[in-house]
Amino acid sequence: MSTVTEIQEAIMRLSASEREALRAWLDHFAEDDWDKQISADAASGKLDFLAEQARRAKRKGKLKPLPSL
Repeated sequence: MSTVTEIQEAIMRLSASEREALRAWLDHFAEDDWDKQISADAASGKLDFLAEQARRAKRKGKLKPLPSL
């Protein structure tokens, strides 16, 4: 399988449980990429502005509590 079309056709032939397993794997795969990107951005200082925004809000008494989960 080398093209997107071939992959799509193969996915169409999967059973519902196989598609669910693939979906779970893709979700995990995407989460790993997202975690790596966030870590790299934090290490490079790209997210420092977020901490500064929080510090400013706290100094001004405008920091809102996080909602309960």
